[in-house]
Amino acid sequence: MKDVHGLTISTSSAEAGAAMERALSSFLKFRLDAREHLSRCLAADPEFGLAHCLKGYFAMLLYKQAGVAPAAQSARTARTLAAKATAREQSHVEALEAWVEGNLDRTLAIWETILADHPTDALALRLAHLKYFWLGRPRDMVASVERVAPRWGRDLPGWGAVLSCRCFAHEECGDYATAEAAGRAAVALDPADLWATHAVAHIMEMQDRHDEGIAWLGELEPHWAGANNLLHHLWWHRALFYLERREFDVVLDLYDRRFRDLNSPLAQLQPDFHIDIQNAASMLFRLERYDVAVGDRWIELADKAEKRIGDCMSPFTLPHWLMALAATGRDAAAERMLDAMRAFSRGRETIAAIVGDVALPVGEAVLAHRRGQYSRAVDLMRPVLDDMHRLGGSHAQQDVLNQLFLDSAVKAARADDVRLILARVADRHGAPQTQRVGYADAARLVSSSGNGG
Repeated sequence: MKDVHGLTISTSSAEAGAAMERALSSFLKFRLDAREHLSRCLAADPEFGLAHCLKGYFAMLLYKQAGVAPAAQSARTARTLAAKATAREQSHVEALEAWVEGNLDRTLAIWETILADHPTDALALRLAHLKYFWLGRPRDMVASVERVAPRWGRDLPGWGAVLSCRCFAHEECGDYATAEAAGRAAVALDPADLWATHAVAHIMEMQDRHDEGIAWLGELEPHWAGANNLLHHLWWHRALFYLERREFDVVLDLYDRRFRDLNSPLAQLQPDFHIDIQNAASMLFRLERYDVAVGDRWIELADKAEKRIGDCMSPFTLPHWLMALAATGRDAAAERMLDAMRAFSRGRETIAAIVGDVALPVGEAVLAHRRGQYSRAVDLMRPVLDDMHRLGGSHAQQDVLNQLFLDSAVKAARADDVRLILARVADRHGAPQTQRVGYADAARLVSSSGNGG
């Protein structure tokens, strides 16, 4: 049996094949029903190895330690069925096995080998795209999508997914013209393409096009029904635009009713999903920087943080967990989390070094900043500023860490360090951030202080 891209799939069940197509389409479009379609696929053909592999992929995409054991079981099941599968499908099983083991370089190499032989394998393309992103490798994101793009075309199902990957990859590399053209083309093909919608919002954030960003997201919001947690991230982006317009009441309303609505079905299904935690903690940190009272909103994040001590599957989320623990005065829990990070960093997983080299000092800086030890926070972060991208996350998401350093440098009266971070941010955005909340005030401060430290 062939899929819509002409790739052979090892099932004789038409029902399973159709359900697999729907599962992959939902995955590419960030829809919540991807797992339901996959369950139907497995029910129709329990011996469909690629379906078991996809189930394992979905477990690993939770970026949660609790997902590793189910993913490993899916990998074992898929391996027992691999003898009658195609070489491409067998390679997917190998990629899942490497991912479960924590060998992300091997995982990526396998996906790229699949794409070299089968450039229309949309699953391998999107997984590689996401993994490069969470490892802070935007140039690899660009290279990956551009290698396969010539083998695609507008008439092939999934072309919009290629365009959306191209958009986000080029945005993260600062090529906003190429990125925006690709993103708008993807949305023109499908207004419900959430990854493209999200990527264009990133461009507008980086270029301080706040009013355009609000309008862009507002225009496309009617197409977001059935979205997974990326929906919350889109609302977070909208809140960022309002934050820059200093409309803090609107930001808090979006926090409570949209991207951190604890009563929503999405939040109840996955109450501690990594991107949701990043959205919430980073926004509360930003608001407090501008002297906005956030009430008791930190508490539920801190409660969840205590339950995730020792879970280092998402290095970029770790400083956000620590923000919540620090904000609620849970110093003992914060120290336990740091100890667990130190222990994890001694492991052999690809991300072990990232946790030890980068997440750990940044996490310690989070605690120092909250305790008023601003010079210590600066001293902890300065050596790893050039490595913070290794945590993963976009420029827009990483900005909260830049602001952590900036606020610490300002409050420690360390003008040279203020200038350092201002120059870094200006380089990222292509221009000094004279309009951006926080940076403009800091720029005026160091300008008035002359060359003093």
